[in-house]
Amino acid sequence: MRFSFAAESLIAAPPSVVWQVLTDRQTLLDGDFGLLSLEGDLKAGGRLRLRVAIAPKQSFKLKVSVFEPDHLMVWTGGMPFGLFTGTRRFSLTPQGASTHFVLHEVFAGPMAGMIRRSMPDLQPSFDQFADALKRFSEERAS
Repeated sequence: MRFSFAAESLIAAPPSVVWQVLTDRQTLLDGDFGLLSLEGDLKAGGRLRLRVAIAPKQSFKLKVSVFEPDHLMVWTGGMPFGLFTGTRRFSLTPQGASTHFVLHEVFAGPMAGMIRRSMPDLQPSFDQFADALKRFSEERAS
């Protein structure tokens, strides 16, 4: 089974500025991104430990599996043997002087159906992240 969540935004800032915000740990934690903690290295191959407001008691261990500055970052994580996996993509596409941002996470694996029933609706947190990225990026660009 597979399921996913996504949010997108057109941001009035170039991809380089959006990327700066997206990879600025302090802004991600101090802003209204819905993150409670973010430990580790935001770089290719980096290992992360993430806590989010929507599930404050849980900690997620992730790997930065793709890191292409100003374009794409992918975080992956899940259970052993692929029983449940999550792949979160942050993609930036230039559109004139602006950036089309897409946040998309796909959950998959044999246990996805069972886990899905116990998960909260993540859509509000995805929308919150996209809105905060837009706000902070546009402020930084002006």
